Amino acid sequence: MAEALSPVVMDLDDNDQSNNSLKPNNKNDKGKNVVVVPPESKAVPWVEKYRPQSLADVAAHRDIVDTIDRLTSENRLPHLLLYGPPGTGKTSTFLAVARKLYGVQYHNMILELNASDDRGIDVVRQQIQDFASTQSFSFGAKSSVKLILLDEADAMTKDAQFALRRVIEKYTRNTRFTLICNHVNKIIPALQSRCTRFRFAPLDSFHVTERLKHVIEAEKLDVPESGLAALVRLSNGDMRKALNILQSTHMASQQITEEAVYLCTGNPLPKDIEQISYWLLNESFSESFKRISEMKTRKGLALVDIVREVTMFVFKIKMPSDVRVQLINDLADIEYRLSLGCNDKLQLGSLIASFTRARSDLVAAAK
Repeated sequence: MAEALSPVVMDLDDNDQSNNSLKPNNKNDKGKNVVVVPPESKAVPWVEKYRPQSLADVAAHRDIVDTIDRLTSENRLPHLLLYGPPGTGKTSTFLAVARKLYGVQYHNMILELNASDDRGIDVVRQQIQDFASTQSFSFGAKSSVKLILLDEADAMTKDAQFALRRVIEKYTRNTRFTLICNHVNKIIPALQSRCTRFRFAPLDSFHVTERLKHVIEAEKLDVPESGLAALVRLSNGDMRKALNILQSTHMASQQITEEAVYLCTGNPLPKDIEQISYWLLNESFSESFKRISEMKTRKGLALVDIVREVTMFVFKIKMPSDVRVQLINDLADIEYRLSLGCNDKLQLGSLIASFTRARSDLVAAAK
């Protein structure tokens, strides 16, 4: 019997069903005899463990969240189009709305489709239409309208989007659609006009810091201020990315210092970028090439990360605007060529050459 157990779920034979300690505890498993390990024993990713459970818990975007909260309370929820960069709370907001409307029974009242599912025209005509056309029972919840979530809707084919127009209009009486995407320009105008649009901007440093402090306190982690600042800096307003970096760094190091965060993510340390920038601005071509190549090999740095960080460093130092413009333009070209898979050594030479030309321009401007 012990050998048949899996870490999460186990099917029971007929002879084992009399054991009271092995009962299914998942209400969505219709008639299946399964054993589910308690959530406490699972290694739950912190992204899911600390996902907001209510609209009040959603970090930032209070104006958007308060508007949706008011519409939900007044039973006037429209079709929604939530768009913006990843990790800004779009899916969490939808799930919080579903919990507010239906409570613990919310899984019965929503249909969730992601980009990993087949999302062609057949899904719109069959799966979505079948779910939208059936009459719902509210299970004692405040509202009897059902919700259909189309996550990463910008991955839907154009034909599927055109077919969805009529489905949205036809079943508005008992169904509300929520479209979530990163690039709103990939949603056809006809669908955009049928939804109330909300843009979720990247989270500012304050809200990312506050949420990270909450997780650090709950997990009892040792994170100095420099480590917290590094987490916020590398997240770029993406809360999911910040939590993933925090969890992975915690697995690798007991104390989450700035250096530990950068080593875990593979990003170049700020002091390394300062050193590289010093070589680019002061050393000869051959000396810069040798030293940067040696640092890249020793620390396992990617040239594309160096280019991006050096670009940010160029914005901070003082230089004539025309020299800065030309240098930034050259760095952008190098980053584009690297994204196409061009040779690293050639592009490193191009990076040093760009700074050599900028130095010549600076000398000429000083005369």
